[in-house]
Amino acid sequence: MQIPEPQEQHRWLHRLEGDWTVESTADMGPGQPPAHGTGTERVRRLGALWVVCEGEGGMPGGGPAHVRMTLGYNPHQQAFVGHWVGSMMTHQWIYRGTLDAGGTVLALETEGPSFTGDGTLVRYRDTITLLGPDERTLASSALQPDGQWKSFMQATYRRVPPAPERA
Repeated sequence: MQIPEPQEQHRWLHRLEGDWTVESTADMGPGQPPAHGTGTERVRRLGALWVVCEGEGGMPGGGPAHVRMTLGYNPHQQAFVGHWVGSMMTHQWIYRGTLDAGGTVLALETEGPSFTGDGTLVRYRDTITLLGPDERTLASSALQPDGQWKSFMQATYRRVPPAPERA
């Protein structure tokens, strides 16, 4: 088997590589104040075709959270593909996504358990937006019964500058 050559989409994912700080805000539901959180993320390449994002932070109400995301691009499907798992849940989120024409917004579609807890699955979208080489955002939204997307979480990622080399 011959290893595929990285394409433009793979090189886009390489822009995520590095260490990041994270500040987030999550909607906790009607009548509840939003939850604010902080954390860190390390993104590394898995070969030239994938990136692995490993994050740590706190859960609303306390306790640690650990998350892992993989992202790649499948040229046969002409789509970004990947998954997300977190230490706080049993569901594995499977991604399929597209990059906007401007090359700054990656929309990842997935399906997961409804916030109602009734056992139904609903559609979700995680949107990664590159604001520059050292800043990006992640916005998570859920498809509502009326066909509108409702945002429930926003996070800002800022690149941690590399440590200066010692002489």
